[in-house]
Amino acid sequence: MNSSGSRAAVPTVVSFNRHELREIMNLYGRMVAAGEWRDYAMDFTTDKAVFSIFRRTSEMPLYRIEKDPKLARKQGAYSVVAPMGQILRRGHELAKVISVIDRKLKLVAG
Repeated sequence: MNSSGSRAAVPTVVSFNRHELREIMNLYGRMVAAGEWRDYAMDFTTDKAVFSIFRRTSEMPLYRIEKDPKLARKQGAYSVVAPMGQILRRGHELAKVISVIDRKLKLVAG
């Protein structure tokens, strides 16, 4: 409480909900199984939530999946960002946005 007796406002943190994390982790698991990705990191701030994907732990992220609620009514809250900051796709539906980096595994007959 502050000197006037009211509680100080606690800043809210933007995060991914259970459904969003399931979508992201399903993609991540497939890409790890394919040997494409090896590590990830999650960052939660008052402005946005970020899921960073790495090929190796010591490198810059290959992709960042971002959730920015302030953009929800405009371009969409979700975006996939390339290493140099280029936005690969932005939209309102997470599954459609992350499809830009989802390379489906194909059966190769030999």
